[in-house]
Amino acid sequence: MEQDRPFRLAIRFGDFEADLSAGKIYRLGARVKLQKQPFQVLRTLLERPGDVITRAELRERIWASDTFVDFDCGLNKAINRIRGALSNSAENPMFIETVPGMGYRFVAPVERPVISLAVLTLENLSGNSTQDYWAEGITDELISEITKIVNLRIISRASADRFKANRKSLIEISRELGVDLVVQGSVAVSDRLIRIRVRLIDPFRDEHL
Repeated sequence: MEQDRPFRLAIRFGDFEADLSAGKIYRLGARVKLQKQPFQVLRTLLERPGDVITRAELRERIWASDTFVDFDCGLNKAINRIRGALSNSAENPMFIETVPGMGYRFVAPVERPVISLAVLTLENLSGNSTQDYWAEGITDELISEITKIVNLRIISRASADRFKANRKSLIEISRELGVDLVVQGSVAVSDRLIRIRVRLIDPFRDEHL
């Protein structure tokens, strides 16, 4: 069986590159030291550049609810370590801006190239389970067409099928599969009509592309 090709999910900003798949930062090719927890904070900010990420959101995502730590102190240290790694300061925020009383915002331009995509099995909306083969067949045809796009990595159908009857959010699915974008849609079959709806979604920015 053919295995998925190895890949790097990298986000570039200024002289820096954040390798999200490896949890590492580089500046002009040289590794910049940053601990795991500050990197997770940075990753959260990079996934939604320009948006205010609240302290509550960071706590919910990164600090487990059963972890008894001084969250405010921990987050402040993480932000300071990120700024130190990026050679930036709170007074002159080239990358991370503090939004008083709310949280933080990544303010620098971000280059996040699309290199990976998952096609989720189209949902059968016919009201008849015997029509499932339509949804599965059209999903396969869709994957075949998308694979013709050069330099775009398509996750295997077997990997994507794990989420066929799963209630996880698209952003959770994307993180687990390690993809940038998701194709999601439905098929409805009647006596005279086949209706196919397909959406290309950036789950990290909650946008239909």
